[in-house]
Amino acid sequence: MVTPAGAPPGVEPPGVEPLGSEPLGVAPIGFIGLGAMGAPMAANLATGGAELIVYDIAGPQRSPPAAVVAASVAAVAAAARTIFLSLPDGDVVAAVVGEIVAAPARKARTVIDTSTIGIAAAQAVHQALADAHMEFADAPVSGGVAGAEAATLSLMFSGRAQTFDRLLLWFKTMSSNQFHVGTTPGQGQAMKIANNFLSATAMAATSEAVAFGTSQGLEMKTMLDVINVSSGQNTATRDKFPQRVLTQTYDAGFRNDQMEKDCRLYLQSVQAAGTADRLGEVVKAMWTHHNEAEPAADISRIYPFIRERR
Repeated sequence: MVTPAGAPPGVEPPGVEPLGSEPLGVAPIGFIGLGAMGAPMAANLATGGAELIVYDIAGPQRSPPAAVVAASVAAVAAAARTIFLSLPDGDVVAAVVGEIVAAPARKARTVIDTSTIGIAAAQAVHQALADAHMEFADAPVSGGVAGAEAATLSLMFSGRAQTFDRLLLWFKTMSSNQFHVGTTPGQGQAMKIANNFLSATAMAATSEAVAFGTSQGLEMKTMLDVINVSSGQNTATRDKFPQRVLTQTYDAGFRNDQMEKDCRLYLQSVQAAGTADRLGEVVKAMWTHHNEAEPAADISRIYPFIRERR
C-alpha cells in the first residue's frame, strides 16, 4: 500500500481513487528502457496484446513494431496509467521517476520497476512516488537476455497483492515464473540480489574447480557430466559451462560489470542488515578483479581469467 507518511495502512490518500483499481485495457501500458533486457520484454508484452507506448533515451530503434514511440518520459507518463521500467541502475531509475512525477498532465498511477537497483534505491523511489500519491512495485527479473527473448524470466514482485493480481496476465507474457515475494518496498530487490550473489558464486567457484580438474588431466566435458549428476551441480555447471565455456563462445549475455554491480548491491545490503558477509566480500572482489582486467566482458569469460590466474 502506498500512502503519504503517517497515513494509516490500508487507507488511500484523500481524494485519490484506489491505487491499482483501473481495469486493464483502458489505457496504454508505458515501457521505459529498451535495452538488452527491456526491448524483448516490451516485445513480449506487445505480442501478448498490450497496447504499448515506449521510450528509450537512445532512440526508437528497438521498440516493438506495434508500439507508439513517445518523445519523452513525460509523454509516456501523460498517456499510460501503468509504466514498466527496465533501466541500468538506481540513479537512472530515480531520475526517470522524477521525470514521471513532474510530468504535466500526468496520468501515470503505478510504476513497476524490473531493474536491479538494490534495496535502498527501491525504498527511495517508493517514497518519491508515495509523496506524489503514486504506487511503486519493485519487480526485478532473472534469466538474462535469453530468458527475456524467450519469455522464460523469473519475476520477483514486491508490492500490493491487488496490483500483482491485476498485472499477472501481463507478467505472464514476459516471464514463465511469477512470484509475489512480499509487500514491503525492496523485498523484490532483496530476493534478486540474493539470487544473483548465488549465481556469481557458482560461476566463480565452478571456474576454480574446473581449472583445477583440467590441470589434473580431466576433460572439461567429463567433469561437467559427473558434476551434473552429483552434489556439486549448479547453474554454471548445468548451463553456462556446457553452452558458453565448453563451446568457447563466451556469450552468456550478461556482463561482468553488471555482475559486479549486483554483488556490490548484495554486499552493501548484507552489511546494512548485519548478517554474515565473509563470502560476499570474496565473491565481490573476484568480480571486481575480472571487470578491471576485462572491462564489460561476458561473465562466462571469468573461466579463462581464473584459469590463467590473472
